[in-house]
Amino acid sequence: MPDRERCPECECPEADWFGKVTRRRFVQAASASAAAMALPRVLRAEESAADAKAPESLVKKLYDSLSEKQKEEICFTWDYTDDRKVLRTHVSNNWFITDVKTLGIGTNFYTRDQKDMIEALFWSLYNKDWHDRIRKQLQDDAGGYGKQQTIAIFGKPGSEKFELVMTGRHLTIRCDGNTTEHVAFGGPIFYGHAASGFTEQINHPGNVFWPQALKANELFKILDGKQREAALIEKMPNESAVAFQGKGKIPGLPASELSKDQREHLQSVLNLLVEPYRSSDQQEVSKCLTVQGGLEQCRLAFYREGDLGNDGVWDNWRLEGPSFVWHFRGTPHVHVWVNVADDPSVLTNARG
Repeated sequence: MPDRERCPECECPEADWFGKVTRRRFVQAASASAAAMALPRVLRAEESAADAKAPESLVKKLYDSLSEKQKEEICFTWDYTDDRKVLRTHVSNNWFITDVKTLGIGTNFYTRDQKDMIEALFWSLYNKDWHDRIRKQLQDDAGGYGKQQTIAIFGKPGSEKFELVMTGRHLTIRCDGNTTEHVAFGGPIFYGHAASGFTEQINHPGNVFWPQALKANELFKILDGKQREAALIEKMPNESAVAFQGKGKIPGLPASELSKDQREHLQSVLNLLVEPYRSSDQQEVSKCLTVQGGLEQCRLAFYREGDLGNDGVWDNWRLEGPSFVWHFRGTPHVHVWVNVADDPSVLTNARG
C-alpha cells in the first residue's frame, strides 16, 4: 500500500514521541465497552452557567486541584521541548501526550471530581449540537470517551499563558483561553473518524465528518470546465504537510476567481468545517482568516488520487491560504488536519 494511503499511527500508536514523556511508554489501552455519557456531576451540582461556557475556568480549577505528584506527571512549562519538538504544539492522528496506560483520563490517576472537570471542559470545547456526533466518533474509534485519551497542561492556568491539550486516536484538541497569540484553536488540531472500519466504504456510511466533504463536492459540481481543471489535481500531498506556505505558490483554484454564488457556497463549506467547535474558536478562525485577506486569498484543491470507488466524488481535498490549512483526507478513512493563524510566520509543529 502506498505511504499516502497507510495510516501507521492508527495501526500502531506505540511510539516514543518525546524524551521526558517517553519514560512512560505509550501503551494503547483498548476497551470495547460503551461509556455512559451523562452530564458530569461537576456541572450539575457545582458549576455556574458561566463556568459551563468557559472551559478555561475548569482548566484552572483542575490545575489547582492537582497534587504535586500529579503536576509532575502532566504539567509542563509553556515551551517545553523534547526531541527538538515543542510538545505543546505537536499534532498527530493517533498519539498520547502522556502515558495512556497510567495517566489516561479514565484511570485512577485522577480523582472522580477531576475526571468530572476534564469531561465538562472537553464537551464545552464543542458546539452542543455536535455532542452526539462526537460521542459516536469516540465510541467507534476509541471505545468511548475516557477510554483512550490523555491530557497535558502547559504554563500555569490563570496566568498570562496556559493551555490544556487532549489527545488520542483521531483527536488533538486544545483549550487555551485565547492566551496563544496569533493562532486559532490554540494551535494545530486534528479530527477524524473510521466509522465503518479502517478502509471505509464508498460514501463513508456513518462517518460524522463526511458531510463536510459532500458540501465541498457540491461546490465542485457548480464549477465550470476551466475552474474544474484548476481545482482538480492528480496527486495529493502528504496529509500531515500543513505547514504554512505564505503567499507562495499554493496549488488549486483561487477563490478570487469564483463567481458570487460560488463564493457564497465556499463560505458555507467553511461554516460547516468550523461548526463542530465552540463559538469562540469559530470566531478565532474568522479573525485569523480576515487578517490574511479572507477566503479570497485561499485556494481549493481536489485530488483525483484516492477516489474511493472512482465515482468522481472527491474523498480528498484541501482549502489553503497563506496561513490557513484545512486538509481533508477521506482515504482509507477520514483524517482532517487543521492549522490556522493570522500570519504565515507563526511557527507550529505542523509538519511541512
